[in-house]
Amino acid sequence: MKEIVTIQVGDFANFVGSHFWNFQDELLGLAGDPSADSVFKNQDLNMDVLYRSGETHQGILTYTPRLVSINLRGSLGSMSSRGTLYTENAHTTPDVVTWTGRVSTQASERYEKNLFLQRLYEEEENVNMVNEIHGSSSGSQSQYQDKDIIECLENGVQCWTDYSKVHYHPRSLYELNGVWENVEEFDNYGIGRDSLAAQGEEISDRLRIFVEECDHIQGFQFVVDDSGGFSAVAAEFLENIVDEYRNIPILLYAVQGSGSHINLQSRKRTILEDLHDAISFSRLSSYSKLIVPVGLPSLSKSKASRFLHIEDEKHYHSSAVYAAALHSISIPFRMVPIGPTADACSVSGAVDVHGLVQMLSGQGRQNMVSVLDVAMPAPALAGGQNELSLLENLQPLTPQIAEDVEDVHAIEHVTVHGAFASEGHRASVREVKDTVDTAFRCANTRPMFCHLSVALCPLPIPLPFPSIFGNHIGQHGELMGGQFTNSSRKGSLDIHSIPMAARLRSSSAVLPFLESKLRNLNRFGIAPGAAGAELLRSWGFGREELVEMEEMLSKMVVALRPPQLSSDSE
Repeated sequence: MKEIVTIQVGDFANFVGSHFWNFQDELLGLAGDPSADSVFKNQDLNMDVLYRSGETHQGILTYTPRLVSINLRGSLGSMSSRGTLYTENAHTTPDVVTWTGRVSTQASERYEKNLFLQRLYEEEENVNMVNEIHGSSSGSQSQYQDKDIIECLENGVQCWTDYSKVHYHPRSLYELNGVWENVEEFDNYGIGRDSLAAQGEEISDRLRIFVEECDHIQGFQFVVDDSGGFSAVAAEFLENIVDEYRNIPILLYAVQGSGSHINLQSRKRTILEDLHDAISFSRLSSYSKLIVPVGLPSLSKSKASRFLHIEDEKHYHSSAVYAAALHSISIPFRMVPIGPTADACSVSGAVDVHGLVQMLSGQGRQNMVSVLDVAMPAPALAGGQNELSLLENLQPLTPQIAEDVEDVHAIEHVTVHGAFASEGHRASVREVKDTVDTAFRCANTRPMFCHLSVALCPLPIPLPFPSIFGNHIGQHGELMGGQFTNSSRKGSLDIHSIPMAARLRSSSAVLPFLESKLRNLNRFGIAPGAAGAELLRSWGFGREELVEMEEMLSKMVVALRPPQLSSDSE
C-alpha cells in the first residue's frame, strides 16, 4: 500500500476538506451497510491510503484521516482542537502561588452545536438509535428531522466543522496561536508571512507523526486557501516539507472561494490583491512540481454549474463542487491493482501521486500548472443527439483559462466513475474506456497523451451536502429529459449519488492565467515607479527576490507558449 498524507491550510481549504472527508466517510458507511447499493460494496478502493487505524486510551479502535489541518484560532466552531474521539478533562484555573493580586480569565464565547451536530452526537451516544434510523423506512419523524437539519445547514453554516461528520485524530487540527478568526483582516500575503515562525516546528512534528506511520508514502495532497494570509503560512510550511522530505511529491491545490476578489473598493485595493495573487502563486509553485489553481470568480455563472444551483456567497456551496472534483482526481491513487480479469473488475487505470506528477509535468514543463475540469454530474455515455458528450461536458474550475486551444504537447489525466451507459443502466469499465477512446479519435483537437482511470463507484451524497442540484437530476444523478433549469433545488434527500468525471490537463490553455500573474508582478511591483513597490517592501520582499519570481514566471510562460508566439516575442 502507498499512503497519502493530506494537508489543509486556511479557511476555504478546510471548507473543501470537510466535504472531501464527508465523501470518504459516506463511502465507508455504505460499504458496510447491508441495505446499500451493491455498487458501493465492492469498490476496489483501498481507503487505508487516506486513513490510519488507531486505538483510544480506552481500547476503542479508531479510523481517522491521515490529515494535518491548519486554521485561525477560533475557526473550529463547537469542535475541540483534539477532535471528538478523545475525552479531555475540563480546564481549570491553575493555582498561582507567586501572585497575590487578582487573576482574570478571558474566554471566547461558547459556540453551540447546530442541529446536524446534535443529531450526530445523539446517534453516537445511542447505538440502538443508529440501528433504528438505518433500518427504518422514511418515516415522518425521521424525514422531518432530516429536512429540519438541511434547512439549518443551508441557512446557518459559519464554520467548516458545522457540517463535518468525520472523527479526526487529536493531532490533526491545529489553530495558529495569536491569530484569531477574522478572515477579512487576514487577507494578504504580508500579514501571514511571520505567522508560522514560532509554531513551525510544532506543526512539522504533527506532520512527522503521520509520515513516519506510513509504510511507503506516495505523496502529499496539499490544499491551501491562497486568497489571503494563509498562502504565506503554506509557503513556509511547504519549504519545511521540501527540505525534510525531498523525494516525496506534492500535489498542490491552491483554492479560492467564489467572489474572493469581487468587492474591490479602490485602485489601492485592486493593486494589493493583484500583487497578493502574483506573489502567492510564485511562492507556492516554487515548492511543488504540480500546482492546480482551483476557484472561479463566480462558480454560479460558469459552465461547470450547468446542472447546479450555486450561491457564490456561500463557501458551503462552492467548496462542495471543488471537493467533489478533488475526490474524483484522488480515486486512482487508491485503486486496488487489477489482476488478469481486468475487463470484469470495477476499477481501471490506477496511478500514484508520483506517476501523475511525472505524467503532467513531462515535456520539460517543470513546476507545471495544471487545469482542473469537472462534469458534475457526468452525462450518460449514450447521450441524445443534441447533448454534449462526456468529454465535452468537462468544464474548467481553474480561472482565466483560454477556450478551444490546440496544444500538440497537451497531456491529460481523466477520471470517470459511476457513469451510466444509458438512463438507468450503469456503464462497465470497458464501455467507458471504449467511449472515451472513440471521442478522442473523432475530436478535432486531441492531447498528445491521455491517461484514463475508471471506477464503477459513483460519488455518494451524504446528508450534510448542500442542496445545489438542479431539478432535472434524478435520484442517482441521471440527467432526465426536458429543458434544464435551476428554478428549484435538490439535495441529499433527493439525490443519493451522482456519476462524475474530472480531468487534470497540462495545456497552454493556462497561459492567460500565468501571463496575468507575470504582468501584475512587473507592472505593480518591479517596473520603475511601480505603485505597489512600497507595499511589497512592507511584506519583506526585496527587489532581487521579486526579479527571481519574475524570471520563474517567465520560464513557465515560455514553456507553454506555442513556438510561433515565442519567436514573435523575441
